[in-house]
Amino acid sequence: MKPLLIAAVGRAISSAPFGRREEDIELRRVPVLPTAGALDDARPTVILLDRALLHSAGDDPQRLHDLARVAALVALGDSDEAEPPPDFPADLLTGYLPASAPAGTIMAMLRGGFRHAASLVAGRRSAVEQQQRHRELAELTSVGVALSTERNLLTLLDMILDQARRITASDAGSLYLTEPATEACPGGSLRFKLSQNQTLPAMPLTEFTVPIDHASLAGYAAATGEPLVIADVYLLPDDVTYKQNRSFDEKFGYHTKSMLVIPMKTHRDEIIGVLQLINRKRDPETRLTSAEIVDREVISFDQRAVELVSALASQAAVAIENSRLYEDIERLFEGFVTAAVTAIESRDPATSGHSGRVATLTIALAEAVERGGLGPYRGQRFTREQLRELRYACLLHDFGKVGVREQVLVKQKKLYPQDLTIIRGRFAYLMQGADLAFERRRAELLLREGRDAYDTAVGALCAARESEREGLRRHLEAIIAANEPTVLPEGTFDALREINRRTYVDFDGLRRPLLEDDELEFLMVRQGTLDARERREIESHVTHTYRFLEQIPWTRELRGVPEIAYGHHEKLNGRGYPRAVAADAIPVQTRMMTIADIFDALTAADRPYKRAVPAESAIDILRTEANEGMLDQHLLDSFIDARVFEKVAPPGRP
Repeated sequence: MKPLLIAAVGRAISSAPFGRREEDIELRRVPVLPTAGALDDARPTVILLDRALLHSAGDDPQRLHDLARVAALVALGDSDEAEPPPDFPADLLTGYLPASAPAGTIMAMLRGGFRHAASLVAGRRSAVEQQQRHRELAELTSVGVALSTERNLLTLLDMILDQARRITASDAGSLYLTEPATEACPGGSLRFKLSQNQTLPAMPLTEFTVPIDHASLAGYAAATGEPLVIADVYLLPDDVTYKQNRSFDEKFGYHTKSMLVIPMKTHRDEIIGVLQLINRKRDPETRLTSAEIVDREVISFDQRAVELVSALASQAAVAIENSRLYEDIERLFEGFVTAAVTAIESRDPATSGHSGRVATLTIALAEAVERGGLGPYRGQRFTREQLRELRYACLLHDFGKVGVREQVLVKQKKLYPQDLTIIRGRFAYLMQGADLAFERRRAELLLREGRDAYDTAVGALCAARESEREGLRRHLEAIIAANEPTVLPEGTFDALREINRRTYVDFDGLRRPLLEDDELEFLMVRQGTLDARERREIESHVTHTYRFLEQIPWTRELRGVPEIAYGHHEKLNGRGYPRAVAADAIPVQTRMMTIADIFDALTAADRPYKRAVPAESAIDILRTEANEGMLDQHLLDSFIDARVFEKVAPPGRP
């Protein structure tokens, strides 16, 4: 592009050449002074400013200031003026020429003006480039921040490819991840994980692998660790080993031309994947719908694009490595949680699946609250990390049961099996004693009264023996019946107290109660199978859980797990355990878990120590507790309205 000299129409100066050759400079005659916006700011321009052009600008000094920023102003005076007249803007002038100046002076002055004009162009170009570099740096920084916070691998890959396409104005792109060496691919392979195409946005994705070798473009970049910059993939030199796979173009009618293939390296210089950009465009919004448009719009990737994408690829490699490491940690922790739940349930097989069902119900309730929370929970939201934190808290909420004595943990009846065996043996001993006493009295009767009197009196002896045996059987049946657990308090214990008041003589000749005081205490448990001491031991599992979970070095996103699990037996009215805290100290996550925990405990399949309660009855019990201020009424309403309780079916029940 030639430098431009602008002069007034009809104004003549001495015939000095404007350059080494006249064709070096374009001369343009104008009737009025142009505006800055009318000039090409990328072209060195000198304006010969005489009075005619100066006066054509009118009383607008800003116009001259704007022109001075894009062009060199060389004043052209009259023949009798040796210096710029007062009406000329001396502070904006690059030079001054009297009309009668000799040719050498004119040429020197104009050349100086063009040098100044060229410096203005260079300065603007430098400023534009500086701004562009600043934008690129800011963009890479923002991309780096975004990549460092994203944990989901597929979302991360999509973000990487989208950003790479955007900063290079690429129409399409694809992303490969490395896979370990196998017998089929001893050098490792690349898996095609993602593609984007502005011209073909609905293009289907099918994963496949290519070996890491020199045969494919992506494989070559991964094998050598060097980028490939290709102006036209259909015009590759004959001496290169890699070839473009044309099947995609042939199948979808697309035309691939320029390509940039960049290996993604970690900070340890390990190749973690390959970023492949396709068809860099002059206009980022253009769709490449024909070969003609491709030829007109597609340009090669320049060195700056290589540098930018390489920087992005380095950031992406670290982000992908971190994401994979994060996934590995998550899988490791998921395995730990699964093992912990297995350990819990192996202590008490009857409760198998309880932790998982509580987690399912609680997460479903959280999602229901998000969709339409009631009262103070309207607009409540939970992040993905918060839901994961809640799920882990639910799965591990009963882990402290490993610290409870197994005989208490799995106690199926009010009496321990060995205690009932002792009682049965006691009654068998008394039955046998009754039989022996009967035989002794019968023999004495026969010897004392003779045969005739014996036949008359033996019936009374038999009736007395049967009455005593029946009484013992009735007492034993009452004990066995009382030994069965109940879900809710029910029944009286008068019969048991009567049995406790009865005595017998044991093997050592000592008189003892038919039912010992500690046995009576167990049988008089009004709900469940545990007495107060055993219940306190069972309740201690919450504290054991908290102390165990508190020892784990949780990540920032999961640090609330111990506290959420700690309160799952607390009540809003402060009557729960182990701390008896009230509503303001119980997180919403814990309140939801409590509802799910109680519902599952009530409805879980029949167990040796309790009967299953139908879902409708369990909901009635939950409503009762909410009315008494123990449970959160708004959360329970969401639990019922969204029919969250249908999310799980207790094992053994339809």
